Amino acid sequence: MGKPRPPEKALLFMATLYKDNELYVRARDQLIKEFGGCFFESTPHPWNHTEYYREELGWPIIRRFLAFRRIISPEQIRDIKIMTNGLEDNLAEAGKRKVNLDPGYLTLSKVVLATTKNYAHRIYLGKGIYAEVTLFYKQGTFRPHEFTYRDFRSVDYVEMFNKLREHLKERHHSERSLTA
Repeated sequence: MGKPRPPEKALLFMATLYKDNELYVRARDQLIKEFGGCFFESTPHPWNHTEYYREELGWPIIRRFLAFRRIISPEQIRDIKIMTNGLEDNLAEAGKRKVNLDPGYLTLSKVVLATTKNYAHRIYLGKGIYAEVTLFYKQGTFRPHEFTYRDFRSVDYVEMFNKLREHLKERHHSERSLTA
């Protein structure tokens, strides 16, 4: 019989979509305040993978990622998603989101996204929040599932997540060295 163990600690990241850079900066600054600073902020890239967000966010849409210094336990992702939904509401204009914030976490074996949308491959976490393993690590790199969002399948994103994984791996190693 298996015995329950605590989950491995995870690196918190945020996938953001926005049109207005000023609103992005406000969201980023609030997230940094909440999660203890970030060590990685991607450069802004045009995002045109779907028109799903066009009416709400405006056009053109920009994608940026943030990765935070604070290491989390995976079960925290549900409450983090609830908090980011509140931040999206605070930044909304005329009832429309102007910044989309999708929190996720990375472990040495996977990249997980939190969402409010249910599909067959998602696990319910409670309070209206679901999670999916978007990428899994195998043979030296992260790999997509058949349901992985198209942009998360891109070489650029996979390379970024591989680098973030190396950061987490080094952090795990240095923490073990300190406790040995």
